[in-house]
Amino acid sequence: MLCQRLIIGKNYFAFLVDFLPIKVYNIIEVKMKYLSVAEIASEWGMSARSVRNYCALGKIKGAFLTGKIWNIPEDAVKPERANVAKFSDNNLLNILKEQKDSKLKGGIYHKTQIELTYNSNHIEGSKLTEDQTRYIFETNTIGVEKDKSINVDDIIETSNHFKCVDYIIDHAKKPLTENMIKELHFILKTGTSDSRKSWFNVGEYKKLPNEVAGQRTCLPENVKAEMQKLLAAYNANKKKSFEQIIEFHKKFEAIHPFQDGNGRVGRLIIFKECLANNIVPFIIDEEHKNFYYRGLKEWNNERGYLIETCLAAQDKYKKWLDYFKI
Repeated sequence: MLCQRLIIGKNYFAFLVDFLPIKVYNIIEVKMKYLSVAEIASEWGMSARSVRNYCALGKIKGAFLTGKIWNIPEDAVKPERANVAKFSDNNLLNILKEQKDSKLKGGIYHKTQIELTYNSNHIEGSKLTEDQTRYIFETNTIGVEKDKSINVDDIIETSNHFKCVDYIIDHAKKPLTENMIKELHFILKTGTSDSRKSWFNVGEYKKLPNEVAGQRTCLPENVKAEMQKLLAAYNANKKKSFEQIIEFHKKFEAIHPFQDGNGRVGRLIIFKECLANNIVPFIIDEEHKNFYYRGLKEWNNERGYLIETCLAAQDKYKKWLDYFKI
C-alpha cells in the first residue's frame, strides 16, 4: 500500500482517494482553523446570540457542533439579509418574519413572543408565570407546581396569543381593518370557556353592554358605526405617527368593541401598527402597567401620561434590539 502524507499544521482532515488500477489511499491532512462564537461575534460586530442563530439556520458554511459548542471556520463569510429585505422596508419586521418562519429560538422573535404574551395576559388577570408562558411557547407543555391549580383558559389564551403575534407579523404591512381586528379576537378567544357562551360572540362585536374600570363604553348597537368612523379617520393618514397610534388605542379601548379581550387585541394592534410604520414597538409590562391605566384614564385631560408611559416601554424594547444588534 502506498501512503502519502501531506502535513500542514496541527489539526488534520483525512481524505481517502481511490487510485486506479489498485486502491491507493492518499491521506491528506490539512489544517483548518476554527473560531468560537464569541470570536466571530467580535469580528463581525454582532451579538454572540445572533451568530448562534446564523449557525442554527445553516447560514454559516462549515460551522458544526461539538457537543453544544459551535465551531466556525475562520474564513466564514458573514451572512447577508438580502433574502428577506423584500418583505418590508422595516428591518425589525424582516427579522421577526424570518425568525418566525424558520422557528428560530433565542432571538428577538422568541423574546417578543414570550414578553408580549405573558405581560398582556398578565395585565388581564392570567395567573400563568413568565416561565410557564415560556414553557408553553418552547415545548407546548406546562410545568405545574404541586397543589397549585391552573385555569385552562389561561393556557388556551396563552397558546392563542402566540398565534395572534404571528398573525400581526404576517399582516403588519396590510392596512388595519375591521375584519383584521375581528380575526385577532377570534384567534385569541377560540376554544376558551367564553367561546361556548352563545352571547359572547367570538370574533364579532359585543351583544351586551360592558364597562371598563367602572367607565361606560360604547353600546353594542353603536359599536359598528363607531369602529368604522374610528378606522376611517385613522387610515386617512397614510403614515401614522407614534402619537396617532396611541390615540387610536385609547379610542379603541373607549369603544370596547368586544365582550372581553379588548385590552389584548388593542395592544396587539399597537405592536402591528408600530411595525407597519417603521416605529420601534413596545410592550406594557408590570413596571408600566399602573402608569398605562392612568394614562388611558387621563387621556382627555393630559395626553402626556400615556404617551410618556409608552415611550418608556419603547426604551426597554430598544435595549433588547441593542442586545440583539438590530
